[in-house]
Amino acid sequence: MKLWSQFFIPTLKESPSDAEIASHKLLVRAGLVRKLGGGLYTYMPLGLRTIQKITQICREELDASGAIELWMPHVHPVELWQQGPRWNAAREIMFRADSAGDGKRAGREPEFVLGPTHEEVITPLVKAEITSYRDLPKNFYQIATKFRNEIRPRYGLMRAREFIMMDAYSFDTTDDAAVKSYHAMKAAYERFFRRLGAHAIAVEADTGVMGGSFSHEFMVPAEVGDDDVIYNEASGYAANREKATSALVPADLADAAPAGAVEEFATPGVVTIAALEAAPYSVPGDRQFKTLVFIGDGKPFLVVLRGCDELEEAKLGALGFTLFRPATPEEIEPVLGARPGSLGAVKGTLRNPSALAGVFADHAIRLIGNGTTGANRDGFHLRNVNVVRDLAVTKFGDFRRVRPGEPDPKSGQPLQVRRGIEVGHIFKLGTKYSEKFGAVFTDDQKQSHLMVMGCYGIGVSRTMQAVIEQSHDADGIIWPWNCAPFQVLVCVLDPQLPEAMDVAKSLAAAAEQAGADVLVDDRVERPGIKFKDADLIGIPLRLTVGGKGLKEGVIELKWRAQKDVAKIPLAEAAARVAAAVAEARAKAGA
Repeated sequence: MKLWSQFFIPTLKESPSDAEIASHKLLVRAGLVRKLGGGLYTYMPLGLRTIQKITQICREELDASGAIELWMPHVHPVELWQQGPRWNAAREIMFRADSAGDGKRAGREPEFVLGPTHEEVITPLVKAEITSYRDLPKNFYQIATKFRNEIRPRYGLMRAREFIMMDAYSFDTTDDAAVKSYHAMKAAYERFFRRLGAHAIAVEADTGVMGGSFSHEFMVPAEVGDDDVIYNEASGYAANREKATSALVPADLADAAPAGAVEEFATPGVVTIAALEAAPYSVPGDRQFKTLVFIGDGKPFLVVLRGCDELEEAKLGALGFTLFRPATPEEIEPVLGARPGSLGAVKGTLRNPSALAGVFADHAIRLIGNGTTGANRDGFHLRNVNVVRDLAVTKFGDFRRVRPGEPDPKSGQPLQVRRGIEVGHIFKLGTKYSEKFGAVFTDDQKQSHLMVMGCYGIGVSRTMQAVIEQSHDADGIIWPWNCAPFQVLVCVLDPQLPEAMDVAKSLAAAAEQAGADVLVDDRVERPGIKFKDADLIGIPLRLTVGGKGLKEGVIELKWRAQKDVAKIPLAEAAARVAAAVAEARAKAGA
């Protein structure tokens, strides 16, 4: 039991000027956090209690899955990252951790960096400690602070420079065993979010800079989410925007035969898909080939889409380039012979095709069959371009952004889209890291093999804010039972009356004995202020004790998520409170 007067809950009437979304506003107004600087926050006592609740549930579920907790340094020798597979890609979002001296060494490569995750630390550790198949499988985790050099931190804890994260790493002897570990962690995640009272959806996701063969994100649906979830409820298909596919191109689609000879025609000043759609050309976007040029690991490559489609750039990661970026006009012209607006991938029109690392076409261009594209001559386009006959395609793939309404790849029914907040991510890494660090084990025949890895993360601090974003109203937060900083608030309207405080403490004791964390609001404040603060901080169950109620022989019981207020006879109050707590705990799986 805590007394509000002896605790510290600095609520605010107004939202901070830099808070753009409801959960960020409520984090600050409810006294959960205070901003130190861009993307840097102090967890105030109420916020810390919630973080501790979340981490404890996370710890319990991971321990139950067989994972083993440890703690690794936040400061990493840079040579570990340089030895690993993602230094060039990851260093842009990492903080260096060098001397804060006079700055004379600023131009040198960093000696130490702050860890955003710990693959580069755990893999050498396991390599040194585990050598035999008898000691595998193992899954190690920690719940600790991480660092990311966000260029534009925003949305409070959603995009912070310093954050709390659970990161886990599994090591197995075979690929099948690694898949088993992966699904065990996926199940642990599902239990964790269910116990929190957060509605989180597991969606197929891109592996990104982490690499590996497949991954899932856990997304909390919210209008202000940082990513789109493409889904179909009937079939159960769900993927994030970067990974989503559709059945737009039928599996049995036959390639179109040529419609005629390729013809060049003048298009002066036409450098966009929309301009070619307009009169006098009137070529629909879904009949145009759009050619994009990228630089991958120093070499240019082409991506060909339908004119009506958008590139999902993350999907280019499947091409195997360590780093890639859009090419500049100055880099494009020597290879293709024209500037952007007149580009194409037709055989014989490329100025220097040998310079290309490849021509990669989206499957959907096969729906065009015969279409229009740039002639690689400024101010000219080509018509009657046939996909099979004319385009210099190295490889087909899925590179386009899926749109709502397209057929679900599982059922063929229309896909839907909604925004979501990423709160967790799991990856099947394979041997990407064990190969780099030489993490091997010997089998029963004394043969050496690479360990097969998985990695897993939950954004603990981000999850706290995501719960608020998903569960609030105009008056404040509505905490689910298990992650509420306190679960029962005893609001004493007349704390100067000894009998009121006696009843309040009796009710608090009954609630505590039933398994709830209790806060007693004993402040000498007006009832309106107390009720507003109670709704703002969002404690699930509020009990109100006042002089008027005591004269009537009743107390009030109100659930934060409901409007109704129940008047409970004093003689029944302790038992009714204990029963309410027991019911809430049972529903929450506490």
